[in-house]
Amino acid sequence: MTGRLDGKSAIITGAGSGIGRATALLFAAHGARLVIADKADSVHETARMVRDEGGEVNALQMNAGLEADVKKLVEAARLSYGGLDIAYANAGISGGLPGIFDQSVEDWQQILQVNLIGPFLLVRHAAQQIIKKGSGSIICTASVAGLRSGAGGPAYSASKAGVINLVQTAAQQLSGTGVRVNAICPGLIETGMTERAFTYAREKGVEDKIGRLNPLRRAGQPIEIAHAALFLASDESSYVNGQAIVVDGGLSSSHPVTRQETGKTAA
Repeated sequence: MTGRLDGKSAIITGAGSGIGRATALLFAAHGARLVIADKADSVHETARMVRDEGGEVNALQMNAGLEADVKKLVEAARLSYGGLDIAYANAGISGGLPGIFDQSVEDWQQILQVNLIGPFLLVRHAAQQIIKKGSGSIICTASVAGLRSGAGGPAYSASKAGVINLVQTAAQQLSGTGVRVNAICPGLIETGMTERAFTYAREKGVEDKIGRLNPLRRAGQPIEIAHAALFLASDESSYVNGQAIVVDGGLSSSHPVTRQETGKTAA
């Protein structure tokens, strides 16, 4: 079977776990040659998993918010595969769920450095390599928290709103190059970032309440975001550019309301 990314090289940050790991395995299964990165050493475990499935991968530990590290990452793809076709800026940190009076300037700086400056750096440096190919795709992980309040802390939400605007701006500024830039806005996904909430719910026996605010009434899994990334990375999305694709079970389709369900009377 022909893979949807056969012959293409791809960078994925935040690949040590969760969405990044699921995407690395899916991209490799569809023929992509990978350079994956994460600050955590678990990125090497992801690389082993990719190789065990017959994929081609190089792994680097790096800080996604530091320009020197991002430049090294892009250069690794160029040296390993002769160029770059796809870059996925997925690395991010949450900063928890504090109130707006509870986060320091230093907290904001750290979150913005990774979540917003990091994607900017990958767009900036990856695009220069992808342009040489004549076409390609850059993807950034945003969040439903970047669409409106209520899904994350202040700094996290602001950083993800910035990512959404970044892909719109970058798509325009890369006009005519053949490079597409899009974002994915996940809802509640079971990853390392949300592990504490899921663990707490299971310990309290209320796991069935997780994700009940969205119409599908469940949390999402990393592979469901990975499939959206695969679409945006592939030529199947060749006319999709400057968009923020929401994958949240329908959570953001409405403002919070008291629902009147079919055949039932609302309380």
